[in-house]
Amino acid sequence: MNRAEDNQGYACGGDAQARSTADAVARRSYGKLVAYLVARTRDVAAAEDALSEAFASALQHWPRDGCPANPEAWLLTVARRKMIDSTRKRSTNEGAVAEIQLLAEGLNFAAAETEIPDHRLALMFACTHPAIEPSVRAPLILQVVLGLDAKRIASAFLASPAAMGKRLVRAKNKIREAGIPFSIPERTELPGRLDTVLDSIYAAFSEGWSDAAGTDVVRRDLAKEAIFLARLVAELLPEQPEALGLAALLLHAEARRKARRTSLGDYVPLVEQDPSLWDTQMIDEAEGLLRRAGTLGSIGRYQLEASLQSAHVYRSRTGHANWAEVAELYDALLALTHSPVVAVNRALAIAEIEGAGAALRSLQDLAGDARLAEYQPYWATRAELLAKAAAYDEARRAYDIAIGLEHDPSIRRFLQQRQSALPRPDVSG
Repeated sequence: MNRAEDNQGYACGGDAQARSTADAVARRSYGKLVAYLVARTRDVAAAEDALSEAFASALQHWPRDGCPANPEAWLLTVARRKMIDSTRKRSTNEGAVAEIQLLAEGLNFAAAETEIPDHRLALMFACTHPAIEPSVRAPLILQVVLGLDAKRIASAFLASPAAMGKRLVRAKNKIREAGIPFSIPERTELPGRLDTVLDSIYAAFSEGWSDAAGTDVVRRDLAKEAIFLARLVAELLPEQPEALGLAALLLHAEARRKARRTSLGDYVPLVEQDPSLWDTQMIDEAEGLLRRAGTLGSIGRYQLEASLQSAHVYRSRTGHANWAEVAELYDALLALTHSPVVAVNRALAIAEIEGAGAALRSLQDLAGDARLAEYQPYWATRAELLAKAAAYDEARRAYDIAIGLEHDPSIRRFLQQRQSALPRPDVSG
């Protein structure tokens, strides 16, 4: 029996329990394990392959021998041995011998340790190295460090899964061939790399946030992981206001999770949520981070988005209508990002101040934007504004499109209820 598989375990209760344990480890520690394997070799693809084989080995041994007390260490040790075996088979040259020595170091330590060191942040910054094509840096982080599959990443970046897969393979090869350093860059290098790291964390959180009820374990864990990494970056770079801003933004959003669904699972929009259900501890932490960011003399996207979240919290808690301040924040965010998504959200604030007609006029320039053709919030917003403007037939058609684009059953029901509440044309005459 392999020594890595000879450590004391406990009964897994058969294939189902072994698979459940392996799935839990994959959700909790995949990026951490890959980062630890890559720390010495810089071969991301080989690390992923070896870890995949280690999981397959676990599903063979754990039902029979029992799950190890530390499954992460078990997997790490097996993966390292598989990487050594693979390197030996590939070549016997001097470089391969050095790689084997690096991999062999610490095998016994890895099997015995109670916590796997967290090298993910170093790997995230390695993925932002200037030698890697800029357009693939964020997708690479999402796959390697946060465990998203190529199909899900491709959808987020409006690319085909096949094309995204090829780009990711090329990027991993580049890390190995160029000997890209596996380390946190020097302080002078951070401004050119930090934005990609923050964008990746935000994209991961957004994927986890899409499951509002928290019933999808994978997405729930992904949101928690993103918050952990955002806090980690903020602690590492307390002088970077956007790092603080992102952490504040994610905490503000996560604080409202329990209020986003009723006990029956129905969707509750922000303006109708019960503030007493919000996590006040998270909100206080977010506010503290945002105040610190505001003292650093530089404003950015994530600080503005976190400020918007803070403004919504203030309005809901105090009952004070602060839509003018919200619109000003959206104006600043739109000037900074030129994002049609921001323009859509801004329209809702304009409707509160100037009415639905003004809000609809603000959206006219977006009518031909192909990026919004399948963006559900655009059609839902348009439908709501048309309904307020008493353009019920147009509102009904916009709701039809929004309902067709929505995948979440609870939000789809919400939109259907809004559509059903529209006045019907009087055909009696």
